[in-house]
Amino acid sequence: MNSIERRAAISLALIYATRMLGLFMILPVFAIYAEQLVHVTPLLVGLAIGVYGLTQAAFQIPFGAWSDKVGRKPVIVTGLLIFVLGSVVAALADSIYWVIVGRALQGMGAIASAIMALASDLTREEHRTKVMAIIGASIGVSFMVALVLGPVLQSWVGVPGIFWVTAVLALAGIAVLAMLIPTPVQASRQAVVVNRATLGSVLSDSQLLRLDAGVFILHMALTAIFVVVPLILRDQYQIIPAQHWKVYLTVMVVSLVLLVSTIILSEKLKKTKTVFSFAIFVCAIGLLVMAWSPQSFKVFFVSMVMFFWGFNFLEASMPSLVSKLSNPLNKGMSMGVFSSSQFLGAFTGGVIAGFLLQNFHQDVVFLFAFIMFLIWFLVAFSMQAPVNFMSYTAHLGKVRSSQIEQVANALQGLPGVAEATVIGEEGIAYLRVNKDTFEEDRVKQYCAQLN
Repeated sequence: MNSIERRAAISLALIYATRMLGLFMILPVFAIYAEQLVHVTPLLVGLAIGVYGLTQAAFQIPFGAWSDKVGRKPVIVTGLLIFVLGSVVAALADSIYWVIVGRALQGMGAIASAIMALASDLTREEHRTKVMAIIGASIGVSFMVALVLGPVLQSWVGVPGIFWVTAVLALAGIAVLAMLIPTPVQASRQAVVVNRATLGSVLSDSQLLRLDAGVFILHMALTAIFVVVPLILRDQYQIIPAQHWKVYLTVMVVSLVLLVSTIILSEKLKKTKTVFSFAIFVCAIGLLVMAWSPQSFKVFFVSMVMFFWGFNFLEASMPSLVSKLSNPLNKGMSMGVFSSSQFLGAFTGGVIAGFLLQNFHQDVVFLFAFIMFLIWFLVAFSMQAPVNFMSYTAHLGKVRSSQIEQVANALQGLPGVAEATVIGEEGIAYLRVNKDTFEEDRVKQYCAQLN
């Protein structure tokens, strides 16, 4: 990756991770804290935790489509400010109802689709999976850190203090966005065509629907197993809750090492669909082994590593596949549908797992997740392999700010250029080109005319 791609990947991952860190830190401490709130009931406690996923799912699509029209950065800033407002409301709340309002507002700042779309705008085709992997891995890292940091902060500043910390982290994210991440400018015809784009055009794409269903199953399973895994570690393997973070951290470290090798192999062999299906299969087998409730902790540990190995690869590669398969003019909306499916899956997984655990044995939760992955594995075979476009970097030289949009339009009009993204402050343009029809000489001639 070049310097812009590395900076974009790290900065966007930092924004994503700090935001998710603030949300995850509440999970291990909120249920006990909620006992001192007015009007509290177990149902309302569950709603306070889960309502975030519902509002996230509801607002990802509008925010993604909005980012197609006005740009990624304004949408991300707006979402972070709404998130700050929700954090403040929750921090000041003395009633469970106001905490629910605050959590709902946090979810309304739905910027995941805009972040993924911006990452796609700033990266070339061959490096997009790596960038998405960095952002995807940051979610897992923030989750692991939150399991340790949440209880520590709670003992220092209390749960209201954690909400204040989340507000500060969101404000820091705005500063990172403004200072470290370039602003891409794309061809203006995108703004013309996107006005005609409808949600129906995205939902009617069978290839994108396969990915939307996949991320729904992926996060449904993730949320479901975390309803029961802590109980198994405590009751079956006699690991006290204060030590659970060590198990999770070790699992994630091993699975991330495997993830890196898998991504390298996938990129080298150009067998995206094959490796994708293999990752689903690995997750399914890991869940099936968990359902057997083995007495050996080593076996259970290996099954968790298998699940998170596949999970991390799928989490990293699916946004890239959405970017490749979606119409460039509707990329933000496509990411919005994808992200909505992800958060809705997380909410659904928690509800179903709670129902199954209440009425059946804990193994049924793993069997349910295994069956869903098995269905996904069969569906994945009918998925088309994405077209392998080539990325090309055009060196423009000095371009005045008033010329940027004109240059983007001109480049996108050249033979074989499917998408043009101009980064004016760097004097370069990223082109997404068709190998069969791209005429490099035409691009070089145009760049020479600019100087």
